[in-house]
Amino acid sequence: MSTHVSLINWTDEGVKAFKDTVDRADAAQKLAGKFGGSFEVYWTTGPYDLVAVSTFPDDDSATAFLLVLSAQGNLRTVTLPARSADEMRGIIASTG
Repeated sequence: MSTHVSLINWTDEGVKAFKDTVDRADAAQKLAGKFGGSFEVYWTTGPYDLVAVSTFPDDDSATAFLLVLSAQGNLRTVTLPARSADEMRGIIASTG
């Protein structure tokens, strides 16, 4: 599985339609499902408007999802790959 943390900012278009943000998040969760993944959104204050945690079968599925999501014009993302403790143990073990 491929897990990512996305730091999200609304575009001008997205903030103008802020009242639809929960509905857009629901639609994004359904879209993630079409790519075999999940997408959990948290609304934040500060330098980012939202933070999301997503899980997909692989990086290609995650990338495809984020491209389709971003193409809607409501947001821009900074997305970071994330590793669980078990995944990190495996990476550390591979270093010898």
